[in-house]
Amino acid sequence: MPLKLLLIGGTGVISAACTVLAAASGFDVHVLNRGRSTKRPLPERVRALNADVRDPDSMRAALGNDEFDVVVDFLSFTPDHVRASVDLLAGRTRQYVFISTAAVYQRPSRLPLVESAPVGNAYSAYGRAKIECERVLRQAHLERGFPMTVVRPSHTYDATSMPFDGGCTALHRMRRGQEVLVHGDGTSLWTLTHTEDFAHAFLGLLGDTRTIGETYHVTGDEVLTWNEIYQVMAEAAGVDEPRLVHVPSTAIAAADPRWGEELLGDKAHCLVFDNTKARRFSPERARIPFSSGAREIVRWHDAHPELCRTDERLGRLMDELIERHRPVSPTADDR
Repeated sequence: MPLKLLLIGGTGVISAACTVLAAASGFDVHVLNRGRSTKRPLPERVRALNADVRDPDSMRAALGNDEFDVVVDFLSFTPDHVRASVDLLAGRTRQYVFISTAAVYQRPSRLPLVESAPVGNAYSAYGRAKIECERVLRQAHLERGFPMTVVRPSHTYDATSMPFDGGCTALHRMRRGQEVLVHGDGTSLWTLTHTEDFAHAFLGLLGDTRTIGETYHVTGDEVLTWNEIYQVMAEAAGVDEPRLVHVPSTAIAAADPRWGEELLGDKAHCLVFDNTKARRFSPERARIPFSSGAREIVRWHDAHPELCRTDERLGRLMDELIERHRPVSPTADDR
């Protein structure tokens, strides 16, 4: 009998690839969401259940008396969301997989990161909320035997995902020959994971009783500096030499606290992962380098110009910060 799988979400950047691969691999796939996604349509063999995941009555009506071998929850972001899921799904599934985030780890952390590394991200409200979600789940597992598994992805992307803040702002600036802001000195290390590589590794964790009560991060193995990430994207966009200007992350945070939280709580720090634990169940290594992924991103956005927008406010802020922090050229006297 194929594994009966329910994906709560199923059409997002990370979850859509899991839906497609699970269906192609012979899982009996059910997807529950509001049915509004147009970017990533469901495969034909997938059963769609439409409900508002924040409305327990709507969820119960959509699920009826169904039970599942595995439920994967991509859409719980607060402890209350998780409590509602536990109450709804207790007794309905043999495994509940909670999609957390690598933003739970302390910044900075000892590298490479392993799942037992200390958590507690002082800068990221999103990461702190996911920590509390994990705490609620562990309590449910210990006190009620709730069959939970925690998965912590990091920066996972598909063709629709720009790796930079501000949508297509950096891409457009590169192509126009404008200067492009890079946080810090651009040498911090970062791990990018193609969503198809995530899906291949992730599916190996499903339906195995040895994963119950455990935590896994699932990421790629390629590590790049931010300077390299900008360079790879520029090459994919047909730009030989992007004009990169480095601005301290603290200066960005002072000018735009929301952008600063994203940097100081995540992207300004080196993130390199040890995937040994998850690889016990999914031994295949990541196959899609970012050079290929970058070409996918550029092709998709060139094909959908209506969705490739410049953030005018952020562009103006970049200009201000670049002007303030551009290196001063030496004068004749200095030389």
